[in-house]
Amino acid sequence: MSENRTPGYGSTGDGGQGLTPSTGQNTSSGTGAATGLAEDKGYGAKIAEAASTAKDYVTDKVSVLGDKLTDLKNTDIKEVANQAKDYARQNPGQAILISAAAGLVLGLLIRGTRR
Repeated sequence: MSENRTPGYGSTGDGGQGLTPSTGQNTSSGTGAATGLAEDKGYGAKIAEAASTAKDYVTDKVSVLGDKLTDLKNTDIKEVANQAKDYARQNPGQAILISAAAGLVLGLLIRGTRR
């Protein structure tokens, strides 16, 4: 909501009634509540737009994931193993780091808690 920040006016001491400091007369025409409702509707529209954008993004990613899973179904396991061996031969340093990271993660998952 927009507030009048002039010293002595608006919501800085008169309870948001818009009273003048000298006379105490009400200078508010009741637009504060209407402005607040309009701003709330603006936020609702922004939230709805963000939700729609998120839905579109997730839908696209699920579609890509489905395509990848379909490709994996059609791939021969022996072919994947051969590709992994070729990659390890071409990039031995990266293969060692990837293996170490995978081993660390699996070790943490399998170990459980020791108290």
